[in-house]
Amino acid sequence: MVQEALTNVTKHAGVRVAEVRVEYTRDRLTVTVANGGRAGPLSGSPQDSGYGVMGMRERARSVGGHVRVGPRTTGGFEVVAELPLDADQLARSPAD
Repeated sequence: MVQEALTNVTKHAGVRVAEVRVEYTRDRLTVTVANGGRAGPLSGSPQDSGYGVMGMRERARSVGGHVRVGPRTTGGFEVVAELPLDADQLARSPAD
């Protein structure tokens, strides 16, 4: 998802700089890719996007997560993927 979001920055945003932020809690991983360039080729709603965004949404949905895409209030565009984490599985060691 990060690779696709960064590819979209280079293809559509008109900038070569993006911020990738990874945050996690015990039960959720959130990955944000944001840029300060143009908002991209969306013609109105985030649902009206290309195959890359559709693929990111499908990947997130396959693990019980979701993806939000759209223009930032400060300018530019962002992709936010929220993915569930299984805290019990993370607590177990590989030898378990």
